Amino acid sequence: MPTTKMYNMAGEQVGEIELSEAVFGVEPNEAVLHEAVKNYLANQRQGTQSALTRGEVSGGGRKPWRQKGTGRARTGSIRAPHWTHGGVVFAPKPRDYSYTINKKARRLALKSALSLKARSSDIIVIDDLKMDAIKTKEFKQFLDAVEVSGKAMVVTAEPKENVIKSARNIPGIKTTIATILSPYDIINCDKFIVDEAALRRIEEVYA
Repeated sequence: MPTTKMYNMAGEQVGEIELSEAVFGVEPNEAVLHEAVKNYLANQRQGTQSALTRGEVSGGGRKPWRQKGTGRARTGSIRAPHWTHGGVVFAPKPRDYSYTINKKARRLALKSALSLKARSSDIIVIDDLKMDAIKTKEFKQFLDAVEVSGKAMVVTAEPKENVIKSARNIPGIKTTIATILSPYDIINCDKFIVDEAALRRIEEVYA
């Protein structure tokens, strides 16, 4: 059974904690993890790209010159795609890029991402992650104490306003709760910081 160190808010080690084998000790499935990341990124797309086809561009209703006898190439419209200011061939139009993957695949991808973090010792467990007030400076001191630099995900059992607002102005720091986890966010962060109560919630929900 995998284990990891547990710290307090001052960055002091207060013990070790066992991680669930069913969540943090599975063999990572790279194919499913890749599909989950691709699905997440596709669902983030706005799908608002748009361009005009030759039928939608203003002008071009008259044949610019007669078909024969001018010595010039035959053409029917000055808005043909090969003309300057002409329409776009197969122009992109607004569309919905989102799609779904099945629940078992999503769950396996999440376990794979968590297991990779556990394997690389990038999970930091905090015995009680809380802030008495909204203080970005104090939260930054906490991150420095647990030796976190760069991108990190902070997970609590339930929404904690002081934690969320203290962390939101720090570049690369993202906060969420235990029941709303994304495989993309997990593998995209350098460190996975989790409250002990949130850790137990994760194991309860996803085991």
